[in-house]
Amino acid sequence: MDLFTEQKRANRAGAEPLAVRMRPRTLEEFVGQRDFIGQGKLLRRMLEADRITSALFYGPPGTGKTSLAGLIAETTESHFEQVNAAAVGVKEIRTILTAARQRLESQRKRSILFVDELHRFNRAQQDILLGDVEEGIVILIGATTENPFFAVNSPLISRSQVFQFAPLCEDDIKVLIQRALTDPERGLGTHQATLSDDALDHLATMSDGDARRALSALEIAVLSEVDRQAGAEAIQIDRDTAAESIQRKAVQYDKAGDNHYDAISAMIKSMRGSDPDAAVYWLARMLEAGEDPRYIARRVVICASEDIGNADPQALVLAQAAADATQMIGLPECQLPLAQAVIYLACAPKSNASAAAIWAAVEDVRKGRTLPVPKHLRSSGYAGAKRLGAGDGYRYPHDAKDGIVAQEYLGVDKTYYVPTDRGTEERIRRYLENARERRGAATEP
Repeated sequence: MDLFTEQKRANRAGAEPLAVRMRPRTLEEFVGQRDFIGQGKLLRRMLEADRITSALFYGPPGTGKTSLAGLIAETTESHFEQVNAAAVGVKEIRTILTAARQRLESQRKRSILFVDELHRFNRAQQDILLGDVEEGIVILIGATTENPFFAVNSPLISRSQVFQFAPLCEDDIKVLIQRALTDPERGLGTHQATLSDDALDHLATMSDGDARRALSALEIAVLSEVDRQAGAEAIQIDRDTAAESIQRKAVQYDKAGDNHYDAISAMIKSMRGSDPDAAVYWLARMLEAGEDPRYIARRVVICASEDIGNADPQALVLAQAAADATQMIGLPECQLPLAQAVIYLACAPKSNASAAAIWAAVEDVRKGRTLPVPKHLRSSGYAGAKRLGAGDGYRYPHDAKDGIVAQEYLGVDKTYYVPTDRGTEERIRRYLENARERRGAATEP
């Protein structure tokens, strides 16, 4: 390697952010994801045995997907190629696959293709990889921030191990910060900087499990204090400096992917489970992430009927009022009626009896024999109705003292609505027991 090339590499290294410089060089340095990279876990065993198979790395930014791919490049005896899906096209991929085939046939050497941001490949581009992955010509490692079950072709998923990366815990983030703070070669050790405990806690919390975000903030905090604290034995980073060095937390949220569905699912299940604190948290998370409040309002209305129903009929009234208010006033004020409705629904008695009734009735309509309308219930307000017997024998319930008459309304013995003994449905249940007893007289001989 000539001096010019070495100088270019040195220049690039000098421009690398702290998060890039501090990427782990060994599996022992890798932090987080112990479920599959810890001692004795699947991926670690695959790497130690040099038996890596096609895999999909899925998770939020800053959780180690690219770093782990780099470790694979260091530890594997295979040829390693790395591309970004946003920067390559079909031609470049075909060239890599052709070279991998030739390498395998002539040298018996395997090839690993690491595709960062795999979700940026469209379906046709993903299909190009399928044949060579199937034959073992190339081992694919794809990294994506989007759920692969939404963003990746099913045949490619079925031929790959899926490893889901979780946000790093605060203790892991603190390990990375302390390591970068003291490393004199790749980190900031030459600056003799120290962080107060509350500054360290703040960076670990506000990074939200994103190692890149935490290290970038640390680098800003230290370098911005170099001149300001010139002459000091050591640079002191307090909480205020740390807070000024990290941006307001951006909530990870994909409106078209699993973040969207998981968050709304969590809110609904929290309301159903009578936990107002959890429900309002998930509401806040969605609103902060930019979710359409009208979408949230629609789901609140659905929950009012599906999970509360007649146990508290007022729940639907309040939910609809919140939806109307959301449509009328918009953000940020609509968070108030939405929060009111979500908390009310979480605290209301629960019943899915109404929902279960319509689901069962729809199932019978779709799959069972269509029931004819009994003659006494048919419309009689047209010429000729009497000649057809429409309405004959109908008994008007308001003529009865208690508003209930002995009369059939369905023609078969079927119960769809079974009210609970919770909330208003307890009163409804008692009323229906009496009504069904009175109506049953119509079928007695």
